[in-house]
Amino acid sequence: MTEARHTLYELNQLVRETLETEMPDEYWVEAELSECRESRGHCYLELIQKEEKTNTPIARASAKCWANSWTVIRPYFERTAGQPLHAGMKVLLKVYPQFHEAFGFSWIVTDIDPTYTIGDLARRRQEIIRQLKEEGVFDLQRELSLPLFAQRIAVITSETAAGYGDFLNQLQQNEYGFRFEVTLFPAIMQGEQVEQSVINALNQIHAEMSDNNDVFDVVVMIRGGGATSDMSGFDTLALAENVANFPIPIITGIGHERDECILDMISHTRMKTPTAAAAFLISHLAETDDLLNDIQNRMVRLVKERLTTHQLRLAALSERIPSLFSVVKARQEAHLDQLFARLQTQLQTTLVQQTHRLELLAQRTASLDPMLLLRRGYSITLHHGKVVSDPSQLHEGDEIETRLEKGTVRSIVK
Repeated sequence: MTEARHTLYELNQLVRETLETEMPDEYWVEAELSECRESRGHCYLELIQKEEKTNTPIARASAKCWANSWTVIRPYFERTAGQPLHAGMKVLLKVYPQFHEAFGFSWIVTDIDPTYTIGDLARRRQEIIRQLKEEGVFDLQRELSLPLFAQRIAVITSETAAGYGDFLNQLQQNEYGFRFEVTLFPAIMQGEQVEQSVINALNQIHAEMSDNNDVFDVVVMIRGGGATSDMSGFDTLALAENVANFPIPIITGIGHERDECILDMISHTRMKTPTAAAAFLISHLAETDDLLNDIQNRMVRLVKERLTTHQLRLAALSERIPSLFSVVKARQEAHLDQLFARLQTQLQTTLVQQTHRLELLAQRTASLDPMLLLRRGYSITLHHGKVVSDPSQLHEGDEIETRLEKGTVRSIVK
């Protein structure tokens, strides 16, 4: 018996007819997106299912959502789920099988249930929050103090973001004339690359702080000009851990109205928009200025009160000075009188003592007067004006002088 032969087209046509006959209905399928891209208005998806314990893929399939359906499904899904379809997201799709003779098999998507994705995202978010709290880092940012003079600002955003321009204009045109130093650290703020791009920017800021000794006071993450629903990149564990452990306050102004993303929850302060973040910094500096003015006024008031108190004390003392001076003068005069009386007594005593001493010396001097000896019949022999007490002092031919009571005799020694 000869076996029937088929061309490839015939065999593929048989498969298509079989599928259309055996699987004519639409089916709801749970799957994870490993790829999601748009082209010419159509959406092309790669579906995957992983083994729960090992996370190993156990099923794969391609899916398509044609433009006529995608233009309706996409805005509804993003508005309800709060973000667009992206890789890693779990979805509930309504599909039917399609096999094309030339292009092979694919699931055709006719609807997507956003409530399923919301539930999965909520579970993932709660799991991240739980893990952050277990690590003890969930509240670390809020424990930091925003510096009084938060003027050196590191900004993480896209260079072309409209929100960045709004942020700068708000700071530069503040009504107080405050000056801010803003340094941009570019990052991707939309899509799947948000996590790693923002982490890289944080690492750059930290490196500059380490090299320049605290060159920034605060970090501001802002986002503007993109789809407000695309927030998936800000709901990751790795980014949350980096923000939570950052050493200076981080302010978010991501620009969305839905529930807070994890980045908002973990940051120091959450503002809705870039301009609101700028207004917050201006307001904080204005509060510091008010505080300084209040301190200055209190110091001036305190100094004035002290001066008034001292002036009153000086006035009181000046009134007491005349009477105090008269008392002091009287005391000093009395003291001087006492000293004068004591001095006078001491002088009189000293004068008597010295007079008596002089009298004694005079008596002793008078008793030693040579004239007394001459009057008694004694004589004094002098040689060259010196008294001769020993004959050996004289030699033959020496002229000597003998003094008597009533005259002098000159002699020659023989």
